Amino acid sequence: MILAVDAGNSRIKWALHDGRAFAKEAWVALADVRELGQAWTPLPQPSRIVVANVAGDGVRDGLRESFGLWNAEVIWVAGQRSQCGVTSLYDVPAQLGPDRWAALIGAWHLEKGACLVVNAGTAMTVDALNAAGEFLGGLIVPGFDLMHQSLARSTALLSPEQGRYAAFPRNSADAITSGAIQALCGAVERMRNEMAAAGQGEPAVVVAGGAGGVLAEHLRMRARYVERLVLEGLVCIAGDAR
Repeated sequence: MILAVDAGNSRIKWALHDGRAFAKEAWVALADVRELGQAWTPLPQPSRIVVANVAGDGVRDGLRESFGLWNAEVIWVAGQRSQCGVTSLYDVPAQLGPDRWAALIGAWHLEKGACLVVNAGTAMTVDALNAAGEFLGGLIVPGFDLMHQSLARSTALLSPEQGRYAAFPRNSADAITSGAIQALCGAVERMRNEMAAAGQGEPAVVVAGGAGGVLAEHLRMRARYVERLVLEGLVCIAGDAR
């Protein structure tokens, strides 16, 4: 049994993997990190716990407290130069967020070929992985909700109300929502073009994250939505540590 935990910018997602498939999963808000112990009490003893934490030291401390339920090895994921078949060409591999690193590993084990790894959460990352399993680099842009919130905070006449997507929006709410979707899709499409221009061929597109479903729906390319991509990568990392 492996307990995989993805502590992101807005919530903590976790899942129990039994060696073949995810057996149970759920999420809590960051503020409720110390309630995880209660949620985990009925679970069987995991042999390993593997964590990607980008939420800071307070969440890390809360997770450690909850992990005290078990006498299990805890693996705190960090970017590496090479792991699970993926090689990082980042200038300083340890500076790559652990969620991005896990997503790259998850995508590589699903595709085993060149791909764009898109994680559309609070921020959206678009990472390029070539056919040799080398992470070439990637983008970080504000996510769908952040774009809405930024406009609401910084402009007097625009509200955070979400509208509907339209090719030619005719009201402000639709204009903001459509603009955010177009901007996110544009980042993915531009990175795909950069990979093609660099001789990396036509990469697969793997999309994850809370806004991933919406993004995949509007991309003008074939895209695969993988709901648990970071958790899949964490399980690979835990297996590699055996």
